[in-house]
Amino acid sequence: MFAEELISLNSNALNTTIEFLTAMVTPALLISATGSLVLSTSTRLGRVVDRVRQLEIRLGELIYVEDREEVPLYDKRVEVVVDLLDKVTSRSRILQGALGTFYYGIGAFVLTSVLIAIAAFFPKYRLLQLFPIAIGIGGIMCLFYGSLLMIKETRMATATVNAEMDFTWELARNVAPETVTDKYAPHGKNRGKDLAKLKEKRDRKVSNTLGGE
Repeated sequence: MFAEELISLNSNALNTTIEFLTAMVTPALLISATGSLVLSTSTRLGRVVDRVRQLEIRLGELIYVEDREEVPLYDKRVEVVVDLLDKVTSRSRILQGALGTFYYGIGAFVLTSVLIAIAAFFPKYRLLQLFPIAIGIGGIMCLFYGSLLMIKETRMATATVNAEMDFTWELARNVAPETVTDKYAPHGKNRGKDLAKLKEKRDRKVSNTLGGE
């Protein structure tokens, strides 16, 4: 009889320990996943910052050109560089917001693990068991919102790349011989037939190929 009670007691303690460890591991997995997002977002942000510096250099070179008539599509070059600089700057701000959101999520998941441990030591206080759930949900919402920001930034990055490709093809059609350009199928938003259309934005003109915000 005593042996059966001892086995039953050990089994209950083991189940409680397993449940406790499972509850502690779940936030750790979310922390690991969020850390991967932080690493990739930091890499993208670094590349965007480098891109901004490159565009600043290109813009400075175009501004101080002495004979602008010798530069093919000079006005279009300046316009595209300014537009790309505007979009890349917006991308950097979105990435900064996403990075901060992911850090908030990591903090929430760490706090969740701590609260789970506290709740396990004080099982009589039912209110303590609600805190880890609320904080964990908050961390998941941070992860979700940061993912939405990353989706938005990815779409902007695609639009920026497409805009630069369109201009490169337009430049090729203007400076390259027709015998060369005719070998390739039309490219770009307007199928390489004309320059990108412009639209009004905050009392200034920007390239419609940049996706606008």
